[in-house]
Amino acid sequence: TTEIAVIALSGIVNEESIRIAGDEMNYAIMQFFKRNHNILIGERTAEAIKYEVGSAVPLKEEITIAVKGRDLVGGIPKTTEVSSVEIREALNESIVQIVDTVRQTLERTPPELSADILDRGVMLTGGGALLKGLDERIRMETNLPMHIAEDPLTAVVRGAGTVIDNLNEYSKVLIRNRRY
Repeated sequence: TTEIAVIALSGIVNEESIRIAGDEMNYAIMQFFKRNHNILIGERTAEAIKYEVGSAVPLKEEITIAVKGRDLVGGIPKTTEVSSVEIREALNESIVQIVDTVRQTLERTPPELSADILDRGVMLTGGGALLKGLDERIRMETNLPMHIAEDPLTAVVRGAGTVIDNLNEYSKVLIRNRRY
């Protein structure tokens, strides 16, 4: 899943979760090869292609790579070439859904927080942050500053570790009094 949240005032102001993430992008790449090149590729191959040539915006220099898979007609191994342009097109539907959800989440954010978001921007974490140009695409669509977390794959777990190490400091965020 892709989690989008506006965090302020010691908590989540609003958030949205969609069932689009790295696995869905890998599936889109696998389906692209099946439809357009008549070859089957595995999920690991699709993920490698996504990180090697996948992008959310046109690259300064587009890339072409050789991809190995199994021919759907003959059942034997086959190599085909694919460009970063083709992979970007295969990923576009997932990227559009992510960008639209970011926009919707920001639209539901209280206006008092808008200045803070304009000043501080948006932080990308997780595997999606590694997709070339995703930050630029969201920046183009929202006109907001974008930042990619240092080591985005582990940013969330490192943040959770920081909270656990400093429970007293973060108790207001973690513990809420429930009134019945």
